[in-house]
Amino acid sequence: MTFWGSKRVVVTGGNGFLGSFVAEKLRQRDCQQLFLPRSANYDLRAESDVARLFRDARPDIFIHLAAVVGGIGANREHPGRFFYENAIMGIQAIEQARRCGIEKFVCVGTVCSYPKFTPVPFREEALWDGYPEETNAPYGLAKKMLLAQLQSYRQEYGTSGIYLLPVNLYGPRDNFDLNSSHVIPALIRKCFEARQSGSPRIIVWGTGTPTREFLYAEDAAEAIILAAERYNGPDPVNLGSGNEISIRELVDLVAELVGFKGKVEWDTSMPDGQPRRCLDTSRALREFGWQAQVPFRVGLERTIAWFLENIEQKTGLGIT
Repeated sequence: MTFWGSKRVVVTGGNGFLGSFVAEKLRQRDCQQLFLPRSANYDLRAESDVARLFRDARPDIFIHLAAVVGGIGANREHPGRFFYENAIMGIQAIEQARRCGIEKFVCVGTVCSYPKFTPVPFREEALWDGYPEETNAPYGLAKKMLLAQLQSYRQEYGTSGIYLLPVNLYGPRDNFDLNSSHVIPALIRKCFEARQSGSPRIIVWGTGTPTREFLYAEDAAEAIILAAERYNGPDPVNLGSGNEISIRELVDLVAELVGFKGKVEWDTSMPDGQPRRCLDTSRALREFGWQAQVPFRVGLERTIAWFLENIEQKTGLGIT
């Protein structure tokens, strides 16, 4: 029997963007007892619901992906909600895992936890060397507290918990709602709508000078599975692609692939976010043999193709 064949596994957020890929990979690995709780049945903000989830599922491995997330605009609008809900969901899940003596707790954090001016490439040792970029600091700090909890629980109670730090994710099944989406799906939709309507321009926030690194969601899912199987250390582990690109270059590439030929106007009154993001992923390769596989352009093409195939369902728009 495979490693996963005999395990009872819970994946919070397992019906969402990243979680759907993790669930698929677990099924491919013959995971027979996979539990994907929905928020309608288990409110992870409520202690009683989290305790009931552990009683019902009796997990050997708990993979915590559920989060309240969004782009710069959503983070600026809901800093309190993003801090409280992300912190309380993780804190209660880890505490119940401790009480149940779980085999392993896998917590997925965020690159937003890194200090605003972290030296590039970001190394895990720099995680505590400063305050995160202001627009998403509440979210980043809430998620970083879960690392502190896992490390302190390991020290005092012997709880086995690991912590992974992915960069910005993208891929099929992403959120394309302009009010809450991240940069890649937002750009894809903006370029598509402008092309469809014949608009001569799109407006993009900031100056275009910051850089970002992006990780294809299926690559991230593979990393989570391998880490759950092979890694049991207290130190956080970066997950990234090694591809750093400026927002200006990203906009040009998305426009090219979508077929938008108009002008890009930069709204410099809006924030840029963190100046640079690019991770050192050598620890992931060393500790559990993972590195990203999907080239960035290929991943973008797949994401755009999925968006076009599902656009009416996801946005109410049609292709003419």
